[in-house]
Amino acid sequence: MSLNIMRKESLDRYLGEDKLFVKSMNARDLMAIGIGTVIGTGIFILPGTIAAKSAGPGVSLSFLFSAIVCALAAMCYAEFASALPVAGSAYSYGNVVFGEFLGWLLGWALVLEYMLAVASVSTGWAAYFNTLLEAVGIHLPKAISGPFDPAHGTYINIVAVVIVLLITVMLDRGMQSSIRINNIAVFLKIAIILIFIIVGFFFIKPSNYHPFLPYHMKGVIHGATIGFFAYLGFDCVSSSAAEVKNPKRNMPLGIIGTLAVATILYTGVAVVLTGMVKYTKLDVANPVAFALQMVHQDWLAELLSIGALIGMFTMMVSMIYSSSRLIYAIGRDGLLPSFLGKLDKKTHSPQIALWIVAVIIAAMGGLVSLDQLTSLVNIGTLFAFMLVSFGIIPLRKRKDIGNRGGFKVPLYPVLPIISGLACLAMMTQLQKETYIGAAIWFGIGIIIYFTYGYWHSKLAKNNN
Repeated sequence: MSLNIMRKESLDRYLGEDKLFVKSMNARDLMAIGIGTVIGTGIFILPGTIAAKSAGPGVSLSFLFSAIVCALAAMCYAEFASALPVAGSAYSYGNVVFGEFLGWLLGWALVLEYMLAVASVSTGWAAYFNTLLEAVGIHLPKAISGPFDPAHGTYINIVAVVIVLLITVMLDRGMQSSIRINNIAVFLKIAIILIFIIVGFFFIKPSNYHPFLPYHMKGVIHGATIGFFAYLGFDCVSSSAAEVKNPKRNMPLGIIGTLAVATILYTGVAVVLTGMVKYTKLDVANPVAFALQMVHQDWLAELLSIGALIGMFTMMVSMIYSSSRLIYAIGRDGLLPSFLGKLDKKTHSPQIALWIVAVIIAAMGGLVSLDQLTSLVNIGTLFAFMLVSFGIIPLRKRKDIGNRGGFKVPLYPVLPIISGLACLAMMTQLQKETYIGAAIWFGIGIIIYFTYGYWHSKLAKNNN
C-alpha cells in the first residue's frame, strides 16, 4: 500500500465545515487583532537596540526596509485569505494547494509559533505586573513567582498562569465581547505610543541625527534583518477568516492595514527616539524609558510600563484566539483528535480547542523557562511565510477556486517568488541552535503525522 501524502483538501468541504462560525468581524476588528499581535513591548526596545548596535539614526530606514519585505508576504496572505476564507490560516492554505503533508508541517510550525510566543509573553507580562505590585508594597512569595526550579526556590509562575486563563475565560464568552475589549486595549496602546511620539518630538536635537548612517548602508540592512522580526504576527489575522463579514474585502484590508499601521508606529518611535538621545547611548534594557528619563519626563516613562502591559495583553488575546482556530482546523481535518474540531452549539466557537490550548500555554508559561526557546518562533513563522508566498503560484492554477473581486498580488509571479526567497534569506540569519530545536520539533510532528494523522484524516476516509 503506497502512501498518498500529497492528497489535497477541498475548499467546498472547508466552507461547509466552517459555516457554523458567526461572521461578526469587520476590517477594523481585524486590524485590532493584527496590531494587537505585532505591536508589543518590542516597540519600546528594538528601535533603540538596533540604532545603538547596527544602524544609528538610520534605524528608521531599517524598519522601512523590513516593512517592504514583510509587505510582500502580507500581500500573499491577503490573496489566500480572500480566495480561501476558512479557519486555520496557512495550515488550511497548505492543505488545499500543496497537499496534506506540507499542510500538516505548516500547521505544526504555526502551533510552535503561536503557543510558544504566548507562553513567553505571559512570563514577560508577569514580570511587569510583579514590578508594579512591588511599587505599591505587595510582594508575592518567591515559590509562586518563577518557573519550576526547586533549586532556586521557585515552583510556578502563578501570575503567568492566571493571565492566560483570564484571557481564555474572556474569549470563551464569545468573540463579540472579546473583540470590544481587545479594540479598546489596542486603542489605549496606540494612544500611549502616540503620546510618546508627540511629547518626544519637542525634545529632538537635530545634532543627534549626525552622522545619520554611522555604520553605512550595511548597518541599515543588518538592522532591517533584526527589525523584520518585529512585524511577525500579522498572519494571525488570517486565522479569523471564517468569522469575517465580506472576507474578500475585509481580509486584505485587515492584513495590509495592520502592517501599514505597525510601520508608521515603529518608524515614528525610531525617528523620535534617536532624535531625543544620541544613538550611542541607547544600548540599554529599555531605551524609550531611558530617553524619557534623560529629558526628565518620568511620568511618561511610568505610563509606558502600562502601555507595555496592555501591549502584551493584546498580543496574548490575539495569539490564544488564533491558536484555538488553528487547533480546531487540524482537528476538523482529523489530523488531531476530531473532538478538537467541534464548535460549541451555543457560542459557535471551538471551546474545546480553546481550553486545551489555554491549559498547554498556561503550563508552559507557569512551569518552563522559555529563554532559550523563543527564537524558534521566528523559524516557524518564516517557514509559513515562505510556503504561503510560493503557494500563490499553485493557487492561481486552481480553476476550482474562484477569487473574482478579491485581492490578488500584483506583478504575479515575480512578487510571490521574491517574497518566498526573501523569507528564505531571513531564515539563513537564524542561529544554529534554532535549527537544531526546529529539527526536533518537526521530527516530533512527522512522527505524529505518520502514526496518527495520516490514518485518521478526513481525506483518507473520503478517498476510501
